[in-house]
Amino acid sequence: MKKIKVSLLTKVVIAIAGGVLLGQFLPGGIARIFVTFNSLFGNFLSFAIPLIILGLVTPAIGDLGKGAGKLLLITALIAYGSTVFSGFFTFLSGAAIFPRLLPAHAELTAMENPEDFMLTPYFAVNMPPLMDVMTALLLSFTIGLGLSNLAGSTLRDSFADFKAIIVKLIEAVIIPLLPLHIFGIFLNMTVSGQVASIIAMFLKVILVIFVLHVLLLLIQFAIAGAAAGKNPLRLLRNMLPAYATALGTQSSAATIPVTLAQAIKNGVRENIAIFTVPLCATIHLAGSTMKIVACAMAILIMAGEPVTLAGFSGFILMLGITMVAAPGVPGGAIMAALGILQSMLGFNETLQALMIALYIAMDSFGTACNVTGDGAIAIVVDQIAGKSGVR
Repeated sequence: MKKIKVSLLTKVVIAIAGGVLLGQFLPGGIARIFVTFNSLFGNFLSFAIPLIILGLVTPAIGDLGKGAGKLLLITALIAYGSTVFSGFFTFLSGAAIFPRLLPAHAELTAMENPEDFMLTPYFAVNMPPLMDVMTALLLSFTIGLGLSNLAGSTLRDSFADFKAIIVKLIEAVIIPLLPLHIFGIFLNMTVSGQVASIIAMFLKVILVIFVLHVLLLLIQFAIAGAAAGKNPLRLLRNMLPAYATALGTQSSAATIPVTLAQAIKNGVRENIAIFTVPLCATIHLAGSTMKIVACAMAILIMAGEPVTLAGFSGFILMLGITMVAAPGVPGGAIMAALGILQSMLGFNETLQALMIALYIAMDSFGTACNVTGDGAIAIVVDQIAGKSGVR
């Protein structure tokens, strides 16, 4: 009998619904068992975050620089620019929209002082991380840049193995346990009376992000169309098969063959498309960045925390770099971003869990935006390469 595979999104939806439903009548003593699990899992996540950063960011930067040519540098800069633009575009749009959608009276009191409103675990186990998040980031950049300029392969191979361990940790431990963690968070918030505000926020934020990511694609293809002297709407329409495939697979990597074929259909030379599309599937995550910035803004507003351009500017610039290291698994981008959410925006365990749930609820749309935007970058790179004499 063939085993039915349940997607991560489905598991998260079931976890949220189960937490809300059972929170209405489950005895506090039983609910605290799940709260205890949340405490253990949250502490383990705090321990793992620096390791995730070190294991993903270091080899990503090292590999990006390996044999780097002019075209690689150009593509990487365009992809980073697109990702950062997406972040600031989202911030400015969210700053204009979210205060009206998420009024001050909806702030989540339990998030400010959760111990005063929510159930507490039966016991806690302290799991101190080996280093703080900023140290992990700086160490990753330092070693990664060094690897990109080293002729030898011993250290690079060691970090490749370390990356494999981290990816396995994410795939086999963290991602499978996330639904149970999210279930516990929503169970606890139902007990504290905060869940109605959360569900209403989810629906509003998802709608706003969907509209914004359509606008982002229109902007990206307007630029690509101007560069190539072609109709941007026709270029975007040609990329719709890649968009639809990404919606179904939730994977940029799995969509590469379709993205490649549609980029060539848009007039991108085959050798340029073969180079650009797989690279952008790894380093260009404008849609994921949009989701993370919008969700972070919404959650901070709901928590009654200040949301300022000064506070988010550094976060967006760092997020653009961190997205390069995101592993190609569902929810991989948000896992890579947890470190800077914690260190730069002050996200605690509850806020992180809400962030993960809200992000995964829109994972398909973010991936679809990522891969469709890859087609726009391929067009621009093709034009630059042609003017530079690259064939």
